Amino acid sequence: MQNIVFFGDSLTAGYQLRAPESFPARIQEKIDALGLSYKAHNYGVSGETTAGGRQRIASVLGRFPRIEVFVLELGANDGLRGIPVRETTQNLQFILDEVRRQHPEARLVLVGLEFPFDLGPLATLGGGRYGHYAQEFKALFRQLAEKNEVDFVPFLLHGVIGQRHLNLPDGVHPNAAGQRLLADNVWAVLRPVLERA
Repeated sequence: MQNIVFFGDSLTAGYQLRAPESFPARIQEKIDALGLSYKAHNYGVSGETTAGGRQRIASVLGRFPRIEVFVLELGANDGLRGIPVRETTQNLQFILDEVRRQHPEARLVLVGLEFPFDLGPLATLGGGRYGHYAQEFKALFRQLAEKNEVDFVPFLLHGVIGQRHLNLPDGVHPNAAGQRLLADNVWAVLRPVLERA
């Protein structure tokens, strides 16, 4: 059985949902339906920033003798906290480098995010500074994917963001139905990776 590691925050963990409702679990269902010999491992931690992921990555990678596919989804909490884009980029690059160092055979998939939250009064802070931040934040993921020549999911929350019926009451975290759409968004990129591997 080949290993797929999903490494992320609450969006990967399936915040406030049962484990089978998270998008990595839904992807496992798609894998099983095709008869592919992959096992999805969910290493999502709610509230984690890219800095937290940087601290955690080595121990997670060390649990596997071999990883065939590594899916990286981090950055939403950086965006919420207004962490400088350069810092987020550096942390994600460190994680990608560490995966390549410990598991050079792994195929890497980077999951893109856009600033997905209603900033409210923050939107006008500093003369529109957060609008500029949101543009830089969105761009960093594609730039990283291109620089590292990895497969890229353009926007994890496509079709889910802003849809009240697809999110928990907090308006930020997808509910079970929303997680199914997240799985579809990732699967569109991941399926060809698995079939090529």
